[in-house]
Amino acid sequence: MSFSIAEIWADTGWLNRGIVILLLLMSVLSLSVAVAKWLRFRKMATATRAFAPAFSQALEQDNIAEALATADQYPNSHVARVLGESLREVAPLLDDPRAAGAAINSAERSVEREQILLANDLKSGLGLLATIGATAPFVGLLGTTLGIVNAFMGMASQGGGLEAVSSGIAEALIATAIGLIAAIPAVWLYNYFTSKLDTLFSELAYAGREMIDWMMTRQAKRDLGITTRNAPAYGD
Repeated sequence: MSFSIAEIWADTGWLNRGIVILLLLMSVLSLSVAVAKWLRFRKMATATRAFAPAFSQALEQDNIAEALATADQYPNSHVARVLGESLREVAPLLDDPRAAGAAINSAERSVEREQILLANDLKSGLGLLATIGATAPFVGLLGTTLGIVNAFMGMASQGGGLEAVSSGIAEALIATAIGLIAAIPAVWLYNYFTSKLDTLFSELAYAGREMIDWMMTRQAKRDLGITTRNAPAYGD
């Protein structure tokens, strides 16, 4: 005896139908979050590749105003966001010899603060992927349990052998399969984006450290009466 999907769906109880619909919605939601994240990360990478050399060149020329304008020009770059805000905060102190130490300390705190704010922003949606990956199999298991219960109830009321429970078993297996289909991609995507975030914040930590080193070198040479146009290049 064979069953089509339409026949199985017609024989499925309303509670199990609700479970299947919920699982499908969870799957669509996780894919939507993943696509939005992927597009944003792609924009960030593209903007950073354009921002890094222009920002580095502005610092090499000791042109802080141009560096800040460059950061404003690339709002989609995560590096531009962190370094731009940090440099803007300490810019008034950089040319004051008495505030040199305070400027460097303030820049370090500002870089850390901006990284924390950016982390909270970029991690939005990952909790949803983790939740779907963790709970979808159990929701599918609930559908499986209800399908098996319905199958044995049908066999008890109508009698018969395997044919009497075939529809209920098929219903149960479909719920399990949809639960796994929703969960597996969500887990993969969560791990992928978590790894991507680790890479992004490693880049940010490096870029922030390089800017602080540039400030320290700039101030040290000014203390020695040396005029320099050289600044560290990062983001290559």
